[in-house]
Amino acid sequence: MHKSPHHDARSAPIEAGTPTKQPRAVWAVAFACVIAFMGIGLVDPILKSIAAQLQATPSQVSLMFTSYMAIMGVAMLVTGVVSSRIGPKRTLLSGLVLIIVFAALAGSSNSVGAIVGFRAGWGLGNALFVATALATIVMSARGSTRQAIILFEAALGIGIASGPLIGGVLGEHSWRAPFFGVSCLMIIALVATTFFLPSTPPTGRRTSLADPFRALKHKPLLLLALTAIFYNIGFFTILAAGPFALPESGIIEIGWIYFGWGLLVALVSVVVAPIVQRAIGTVPAIIATLVLFTADLTVMAIWADHPTVVTIGIIASGAFIGNNNTLITEAVMGAAPVERPVASAAYSFVRFCGGAIGPYVALKLFGEAPDVHVHAPFWFGAASVFVGVLILVAGARVVSRTTRHESDTVDDADKGAENEAEAVLVGDLD
Repeated sequence: MHKSPHHDARSAPIEAGTPTKQPRAVWAVAFACVIAFMGIGLVDPILKSIAAQLQATPSQVSLMFTSYMAIMGVAMLVTGVVSSRIGPKRTLLSGLVLIIVFAALAGSSNSVGAIVGFRAGWGLGNALFVATALATIVMSARGSTRQAIILFEAALGIGIASGPLIGGVLGEHSWRAPFFGVSCLMIIALVATTFFLPSTPPTGRRTSLADPFRALKHKPLLLLALTAIFYNIGFFTILAAGPFALPESGIIEIGWIYFGWGLLVALVSVVVAPIVQRAIGTVPAIIATLVLFTADLTVMAIWADHPTVVTIGIIASGAFIGNNNTLITEAVMGAAPVERPVASAAYSFVRFCGGAIGPYVALKLFGEAPDVHVHAPFWFGAASVFVGVLILVAGARVVSRTTRHESDTVDDADKGAENEAEAVLVGDLD
């Protein structure tokens, strides 16, 4: 049956599966995304090793997450400004170069303070790359925006899954090796992006630093962003506190645990999220997912001194994170009548604040006696995600109504984006 291009979000679920026949430019950027997202979970298996070898406390080590996420969030405000002036390709390449340099410098460091500083530079590179990569994939991929988002989330999931495993395998030899490994892989990504992504000169109007803040005046986008702050606190509590709650697990064991977690992130993002959304709608699906995530963190908080429960809880959380990542990203894309890069910058700036706060507070709660205070970080994560549930429940009607209202605009924009991509990107590669 033919479907009208104008339909509401509830009747337009995320399409299951992504077309396999994509331009080489899409695969080059997607591969680079995989490597970029390795940086999020890469340090998980080596957190305890770094703390032990560099005489650092858990909260000091957690600053490797905090500096990375904080700078990444602030830098999101300027990604649109930079991209609209030098073009997406140059912005992508600039971000890749920064990641290569700062990952290598982190691996060469001899103190936690130096690693924290270089992780901040790494976060700047990731911001320039990731925000522009999503917009580039959306513009150049064959198929709908929803399918492009699924492709992006799949790359995110694969990167998050493989990061801890690579970190674990390389970390068995030295805690420095994972940093150098990412730097080398990013050189490959840099070469692929340079050759396969055609020149993308600046198009449209030049955005300003004020645009993301103006976008947050739209209540649906603000509600989603505030929800994401508290959701990301729970997300990064899992990443930061999990390894310290498994004192008997070695580097490679933690790598495998977070590999399983990341596989669920990827699988659920691509396969399950479309089914859940089709069944109950975007906003109800996000709320249900956050409730389940809260329950998972609560179970981990109660039985935090049981490694088996913590291990199962970490892996299971990947399903909730994967489902929520895809659903909330699509909701953000239609939540405000602004350009997608501006909406993405505004949303990312706010949500990465949660990513910066979560690890530091969670591991600060461990104190100097993690065997005594092992429950506290997970209680903190559970309470934070539950606040996100309350925010979205209170604003569900506004978010749902605006998402449905904006769907016609999004569908028209999809057609224009696909036509432009065919002329500018895809046509050059066929």
